[in-house]
Amino acid sequence: MIDFHCHLDLYPNPLAVRDECVKRGLHVLSVTTTPSAWEGTSALAVPTQRIRTGLGLHPQLAHERQNELVLFDSFLSKTRYIGEIGLDGAPEFRGHWHSQVAVFEHILTKCCAIGGRIMSLHSRRASGAVLDYLERFSEAGTPILHWFSGSFRDLDRAINIGCWFSVGPAMLVSEKGRALAALMPRERVLTESDGPFAQINGGPAMPWDVDGAINRLSQTWSLPPDEVEQTVDRNLGVLLTIPKCPQTAPTR
Repeated sequence: MIDFHCHLDLYPNPLAVRDECVKRGLHVLSVTTTPSAWEGTSALAVPTQRIRTGLGLHPQLAHERQNELVLFDSFLSKTRYIGEIGLDGAPEFRGHWHSQVAVFEHILTKCCAIGGRIMSLHSRRASGAVLDYLERFSEAGTPILHWFSGSFRDLDRAINIGCWFSVGPAMLVSEKGRALAALMPRERVLTESDGPFAQINGGPAMPWDVDGAINRLSQTWSLPPDEVEQTVDRNLGVLLTIPKCPQTAPTR
């Protein structure tokens, strides 16, 4: 199984969660919300080859941690994965939009300069703006829209510029989430938990809860769960072979 977007360092017991992921053989992308968290979170992945760490600066923290961009730049050459980054247009964060944009532009510029990265992107209530920047910085890498909740028009636009998508059980609870997932190219879909922020049955989602996403996609795609899991596994293999992470639709 694959959890391509979780916050391993933010669980109350990250070592225990890490060990359970290793025991279950999960492939995990552990994203970070600040550059200063990257080294410590990367250390959690040392015992395994199946956990990778994304270097991020979350848009909700951009106004507080913009000074950490220097640290971001110093770590960029050490990782292939960037996340969590993006924009957040929710009312409580609109007042910091200028800082969000400055941080996002900086990161995309640096990713372009270094040859592209695999990017896990936040786009809550800002999908159109995120897509604007992805089009403008088309050499930044392969964008993966995590928990995409934008309009169907923006979904079409994202598909046309080569975006990938990571979907989780919490997203697929809603009718709109399932409708969006039904229209996503199956060859560009990965699973995620978004734990511990996402909630499952009243508690934080765990990386192994991605089996719930597999089951929901099975219903949405009218495929047996094992075929869905094989598709997602195959997608990860394709993603990792994209040279220099160009922002174009991958070919088999």
